[in-house]
Amino acid sequence: MNRRKRKKLQGRLFEAAAWGSPGQVRRLLRAGADPDVRGEGGSTPLYRASLGNRSENVRVLLAAGADPNLESGPGDEGLPLCGAASHGHDAVVKELLTAGADPWLREDGGTGFTAVRWATDGEQHSTLDLLLGSAPKGH
Repeated sequence: MNRRKRKKLQGRLFEAAAWGSPGQVRRLLRAGADPDVRGEGGSTPLYRASLGNRSENVRVLLAAGADPNLESGPGDEGLPLCGAASHGHDAVVKELLTAGADPWLREDGGTGFTAVRWATDGEQHSTLDLLLGSAPKGH
């Protein structure tokens, strides 16, 4: 696939991850879109789906190999689990945790907040319960 076609396909995946159906996401992945390739702004499809509370799209992306601990974009973007936890998107949090997302992993290259901190600061009590219930002993 040439570079131009791949770029267009990836752009369509970013849009579908955030606003489209799971079927659209699956079709784009089957056509060759990569679930971990960042967009022009550095955002990942998984981050977009997580922030948009699209749990089914998150599940499809994870099944296609998206890394649940891959940080997205510069600035106000970060880890998919942190984005979901900060907004109380519990279904997305469950999908990410099941796929191995680390609730104690810090954003911003290891200097920022964890998903636990985001849920605590945002008073997302049910989300915090999910995160703490999944955390390994010792945290």
